[in-house]
Amino acid sequence: MVIDKVAWIRIEDGRVLSTRSRGKDVYYLPGGKREPGESDVQTLVREISEELAVAILPGTATHVGTYSAQAHGQTDGVVVQMTCYSADYEGTPVPSSEIEEVVWLTYADRHRVAPVDQLIFDTLKSTGQLT
Repeated sequence: MVIDKVAWIRIEDGRVLSTRSRGKDVYYLPGGKREPGESDVQTLVREISEELAVAILPGTATHVGTYSAQAHGQTDGVVVQMTCYSADYEGTPVPSSEIEEVVWLTYADRHRVAPVDQLIFDTLKSTGQLT
């Protein structure tokens, strides 16, 4: 089984924006599951608005990469596939909907994120974007 997700990668000052949902013990890049018929960018815009109360500027969305790993908290063999985009936004990210905490993480926080996010952290570190 594959869980199809779209995520937002926002990096500022060598740190990446991350979120923690209520009742969860790890951080995740903001984003979520696609609704039927949605494009990647439509999913990104909707999910980020719901989770962080900011407006993604669709015309600035750029595909960063697609990553797959064992889904955190799921039975063995359940894989999450995250299609990641960077994009500009309007507003100030604040916890909304199921999000309890919004944080800016560095590579030193890699152990605090879900397995698929760890792969993304590795890539961001290797390209010099994440400190």
